[in-house]
Amino acid sequence: MNKESKIYVAGHRGLVGSAIVEMLREKGYGNLVLKTSQELDLRRQAEVESFFAQERPEYVFLAAAKVGGINANNIYRAEFIYDNLMMETNIIHSAYLHKTQKLLFLGSSCIYPKLCPQPMKEEHLLTGFLEPTNEPYAIAKIAGIKLCENYCRQYGVNFISAMPTNLYGKNDNFDLANSHVLPALIRKFHEAKIAKAPYVEVWGTGSALREFLHVDDLAQGLIFLMENYNDIEFVNVGTGEEVSIKELALLIKAVVGYEGELQFDTSKPDGTLRKLLDTSKINAAGWKAETSLKEGIEMTYHWFLENYSGIRGK
Repeated sequence: MNKESKIYVAGHRGLVGSAIVEMLREKGYGNLVLKTSQELDLRRQAEVESFFAQERPEYVFLAAAKVGGINANNIYRAEFIYDNLMMETNIIHSAYLHKTQKLLFLGSSCIYPKLCPQPMKEEHLLTGFLEPTNEPYAIAKIAGIKLCENYCRQYGVNFISAMPTNLYGKNDNFDLANSHVLPALIRKFHEAKIAKAPYVEVWGTGSALREFLHVDDLAQGLIFLMENYNDIEFVNVGTGEEVSIKELALLIKAVVGYEGELQFDTSKPDGTLRKLLDTSKINAAGWKAETSLKEGIEMTYHWFLENYSGIRGK
């Protein structure tokens, strides 16, 4: 990419898309094409093809997706597979038709089997059964990977895929029922602190292990891949470090300054017990995450406090 390249960021108001836009602008990329879901429904093929025919973006970051935590994935199963399949298929095909120079598709670490060897390497894809609670979302993301891979093989395009681990940061969704665990806990601890509640409830046993990547690090990583990576095979993007949900809760509790107790609701699911990405491929290419989990939570809580009245999920 050069600084004048026309770049389309699909999903620019979401957690990942907004971070990509901010990072691109910081690096001097000013020719950005941005459309809200009200202006362009990515699930509608005719709308997407018309958009690409008119704008002809040279580079595409495909960060648009319907996302959520365990609860949302399990309840809105049809929406998660339909919406994500339609969005990615329409964008990838239109990018091919209108000769986009390069596209980066954003997947998710939930593509890996439930009982995947740890840490999870790229070659472990499709070697076992998926976690049932997020199977529809995972299947949609696997389809996106295979679309990019096979458009490269048949048409000779440069469409790459990146699989990030669990993400968090500014512009996250803090809904207590449908968000991911880290933003939900930030909100829970903050509101318990204000209300002087005696305890905070945490879903599951607290023993499940998770890896967390700050969204600004991801944005750096994705721009790095767009500028430097051209292989058909997808690449993991993460920190290579993991923490238990209990340890995460205690860390957030300390950052927020909540002084009550933790209670674990074991009637709620833990999900996959361990999900650690092997990041040796992207590290060898020259990129590594920089933000520690504590630093990232402090940054996210600071943003949460500044934007509390208008945060998503309230």
